[in-house]
Amino acid sequence: MSEAKLRVRIPWRALSMVGSLIAIWIAFSITTDGTFVTPRNLTLLARQMSVTSILAIGMVMVIVSGQIDLSVGALAGLLGASSAMIYVSLGWPLPAAFVLPLLLGAVLGFVQGTLVARLRIPPFIVTLGGMLIFQGSMLGLTGGVSISPARPYLFVGQAYVPHALGWAGAGVLCVGLLYKAARATGSARYPWIGLAVFSVAFAALMNSYEGVPFPVLVVLVLATAFTVLAKHTTFGRHLYAIGGNREAAFYSGISIDRHLIAVFTLMGVMAGIAGVVLTARVGSATSDAGRMMELDAIAAAVIGGTSLLGGQGTIWGALLGALVMASLDNGMSLMNTESFWQPIIKGIILILAVGIDMASRKTRSH
Repeated sequence: MSEAKLRVRIPWRALSMVGSLIAIWIAFSITTDGTFVTPRNLTLLARQMSVTSILAIGMVMVIVSGQIDLSVGALAGLLGASSAMIYVSLGWPLPAAFVLPLLLGAVLGFVQGTLVARLRIPPFIVTLGGMLIFQGSMLGLTGGVSISPARPYLFVGQAYVPHALGWAGAGVLCVGLLYKAARATGSARYPWIGLAVFSVAFAALMNSYEGVPFPVLVVLVLATAFTVLAKHTTFGRHLYAIGGNREAAFYSGISIDRHLIAVFTLMGVMAGIAGVVLTARVGSATSDAGRMMELDAIAAAVIGGTSLLGGQGTIWGALLGALVMASLDNGMSLMNTESFWQPIIKGIILILAVGIDMASRKTRSH
């Protein structure tokens, strides 16, 4: 295989994102006198990004198929509040409080997907309307009062994985990544080796505080499952085909409507998971929970390399984008930066990410 072909297989954009993240961490480490890179703060940072990461995982699938979902933040808040009410107000068992919101999320996602696919209503309009409906429903459901579940409920948002299990998981992941590196050729194996080293370093860092946060474990499991779904199943490949060239996908026999309904249904389930984790992490369900999280999820996906034009994007790239955004939030908070700077800087980074994507597509087209 020629060296030119090897270069094509190296994920340069992902490597540049990692380089940018390292630069951000170094800068915040200096400006906060090392507080930013302490095991305690990095553990809290990992837990802080979990809800955005869960939403971003689902959002990648939606955007890859050429769609958009502006309702996920409000839907996550509504489903989190529903979960808390099922457990606290109705007194139903914990499994019901966790499972029923996921089923409700699937139903609401299915409805939105049906409106987009069958009635041909633009997804921007459907999900914008959904966002308003879900926000109003959440306010009516909670009555503007916080709902605080008991400690067993909070496990999924505040618990830590035992150290031994954290090491075992890192070891299995490291072996898998090294196997991928062994199957790669030339320079293409170095990113896999780097990820293997990172997995062990991550476990060591988390275990030096209290262990891997349980929400982070949820994110890693979901990211792995959705990566397999996106890259190694017919359904996932069809989503990329629909987003890349809808007309060609139609003529190749792909059922576009069915796939779009399915991807919005999956997004509803992910909003349910995010809502439960958010409620458990914060310790209560409030009437403004999930507000603006849809924008964070979209920004994380785009910063991580997902194209808003569809047909291009990765789950792990979105997690990297979520980590970049969470790092900016966390670092600026440690610096006591005025709160108005955070959305300004994230907005600039989002515009730059989209601009780079458009420029790269224009270059490839020539």
